[in-house]
Amino acid sequence: MPAGHSSGLSRRRTRGSIGKSQGTAETLFEDVKLLEAELFAFLDNTSDAVFAARESGEICFWNQAAEILFGYPAEEVLGRTCSMVLHGIGVLGTNVCPEHCVKLQCSTQATRIPNFDLNVAVHSGERIWVNVSSISYLNRRTGKKLLVHLARDINAQRKREELFRRMIAISREVSSMEDTISGATPVAPLSSQELEVLRMFAAGSNAPRIAKALGISPQTLRNHLHHINQKLGTHNRLEAVMHALRRRLI
Repeated sequence: MPAGHSSGLSRRRTRGSIGKSQGTAETLFEDVKLLEAELFAFLDNTSDAVFAARESGEICFWNQAAEILFGYPAEEVLGRTCSMVLHGIGVLGTNVCPEHCVKLQCSTQATRIPNFDLNVAVHSGERIWVNVSSISYLNRRTGKKLLVHLARDINAQRKREELFRRMIAISREVSSMEDTISGATPVAPLSSQELEVLRMFAAGSNAPRIAKALGISPQTLRNHLHHINQKLGTHNRLEAVMHALRRRLI
């Protein structure tokens, strides 16, 4: 075969290989965009506030419920990091939204990321409490991950719990100042589990957390509260806790 003919054939094969590589890359890119679009379309219809961030930390999805909850329109947050937008603070008062938190969480091998309560800044300048669930989504074609956050407003719940804790603290102070306790014996003795239920309510836990911690159903917990009220002659949970504190049962 002549040298010129061989050289021309080689150039055609090289151009063909490059063309195929470019075509493959373009097809992969389009497939990735399509998969993300399908995922985001699904999440856009949820009632929970949902936002997603890439491994680099930039927010790439922000649904309408997130706009309503946080007050930021999507165009204002896309391309920014969660820390820049929400300035999240955990229950212990520590910053849980550092610049690279998404990258760190995505790189872990854990199959399940536990949900957590987060105090965040909203567009109005106020801070609210939300409960956040996180899902790490892996695109197997690219090996890249997205971290999808679902946020639910628990601000009212947290305020109720804080009010309850303050009332319990006041009750403890009043109880400590009493020199004599009238009616020190309840109508009927409380069981060890009934006393534990009262202790946990006094510590500020709510009903779902107590039921989970004790390994009982919500209905069983309600039965315990009913029996406690019968034995103490009280009418509701708060009255039962304050009554038990005054009698120094807990």
